[in-house]
Amino acid sequence: MEIKDEIFKVIVKPNSRKNEILGYDEGKRAYIISIKEKAEDNQANIELIRFLSKMLGRKARIKSGLKSREKIIGT
Repeated sequence: MEIKDEIFKVIVKPNSRKNEILGYDEGKRAYIISIKEKAEDNQANIELIRFLSKMLGRKARIKSGLKSREKIIGT
């Protein structure tokens, strides 16, 4: 059986103390995630993908929002 792509929205808070899921924003329908890397040279995006892939147990990727704090993630 094949697993379909799951798509969800995240709001990234870079340059935080640690990588963690802070909560869910009902209004924006997005998970709020803090990432310890800075938002320079794609560092926060790379760390976000690494963090989400580990949490979900499968490869995650950014579908849109590479230069925005609000991103669409697909697995």
